[in-house]
Amino acid sequence: MNRREFSIKPIKINRQKVSKVIIDPHYEEKHSDHVNDKLVIELVKMLDGRIEVPEAEDEGYSYFATLLIFNNKQYRLIWLLEDTSIYIGVINVYRDNRTE
Repeated sequence: MNRREFSIKPIKINRQKVSKVIIDPHYEEKHSDHVNDKLVIELVKMLDGRIEVPEAEDEGYSYFATLLIFNNKQYRLIWLLEDTSIYIGVINVYRDNRTE
């Protein structure tokens, strides 16, 4: 399976302008019954205007795990930003009922 790229209306995340979403198909292995690309894009749009602290940083990439609520359901969005790039990379998404 290949990564999929989508253009979106520009949003700002960590003061960085983002206009593309690149989705890794990893979520489909275990979560395709309740997650799809459309939902992933909606979750990404919810990051607009937010400042997030990375879980890790490595060679120009910052990695994040963000808990988001969409339609009264809680999701964990695992994503990355590359320094000075215009895209957000989505590594994984899943329903997460933990309270952390």
